[in-house]
Amino acid sequence: MDFDVSWLLWGLPIAFVLGWVASRLDLRQLRIENRQAPKAYFRGLNFLLNEQQDQAIDAFIEAVRNDPDTSELHFALGNLFRRRGEYERAVRVHEHLLSRGDLSRAERHRAQHALALDFLKAGLLDRAEEALRKLDGSAYEGQALLALLSIYERSRDWLQAAEIARRLEASGQGSFAGRRAHYLCEQAALSDDAPAQALLREAMAIAPTAARPVMELAALRRKAGDAAGAFTMLADHAQAEPASIPLLARPLGQYAGASGMEARALELLRHSYGLAPSLDVLEAIVALEPEANAREWYARHLEREPSLVAAAKWLSGEKLENEQYHPRVQRALDHAVKPLTRYRCAACGFEAKQHFWQCPGCHAWDSYPPRRVEEL
Repeated sequence: MDFDVSWLLWGLPIAFVLGWVASRLDLRQLRIENRQAPKAYFRGLNFLLNEQQDQAIDAFIEAVRNDPDTSELHFALGNLFRRRGEYERAVRVHEHLLSRGDLSRAERHRAQHALALDFLKAGLLDRAEEALRKLDGSAYEGQALLALLSIYERSRDWLQAAEIARRLEASGQGSFAGRRAHYLCEQAALSDDAPAQALLREAMAIAPTAARPVMELAALRRKAGDAAGAFTMLADHAQAEPASIPLLARPLGQYAGASGMEARALELLRHSYGLAPSLDVLEAIVALEPEANAREWYARHLEREPSLVAAAKWLSGEKLENEQYHPRVQRALDHAVKPLTRYRCAACGFEAKQHFWQCPGCHAWDSYPPRRVEEL
């Protein structure tokens, strides 16, 4: 059968025309997709600015479908899921990013950090720890160390927390001496007397101005029967660090009473009160003063400070004209002053009856001033 050359002459132009049409259709589709992706992206941003997170998520999902290779869209979507508390979906987004082979080193570290935050927010501390450890040597190392420190504090792993605190200090993140001293005090609370004393002395060496290790070591001495040694330790620290005297006042008075050093304690407390009036120092003075003079201190305090707490204390021992109503009045006053005798965290405002070294609300260290609410 002879080959007809005319078919070839007709076929070449037809094939060229079909190829040209196909290429134009591909370009048109590409232009449509390129227009749709940024349009969906900007629509998502607009929803975010209007605090419409549900609509923003839908828009970003659409943008990711149109342009699955854009990492920024994945980061935006993952962060949105995390903010909404949808941690499982956030983890899937960031794990998908990490599985891609075309990510740059910087973007891989960024995705690893985002994944660690997902686990941290979800309360999966072991998986968060593992993810954070992979950020050593990256631009996120400092943030990762701070997150690890928070994890070890929450899990009360004080040895690991101390190691991270030392690394943070070495990297120039500031001084963590106070925290490291607290970690040693926490370990001492779980130890026998001899190891506890060694830990507390180490804490005093790390943070010489901190009141906690001195107070706890003095308490151990008092427990061992050395009330005089316990008093001397607190008195020496009070003279070196006058700002800590409101915290030391009560045990100082107690140890003085047990060791016959009331006169020295009164001298120290009166001097401190003269420089800076304090309700805790006032109470310690009243406890050591003879009963005849004790109530006069509340009156003196009212001359210096308009204190409802001191007024209620003074009134409790005063004879009223209508004495039959005194118990009711006193009960109302005592109820009114209760909130004023609390301590308040300077970081989050959490109030408590007792002084905390670490706030139960925000977990900040040394955030409770040694002053009652009425004195702030």
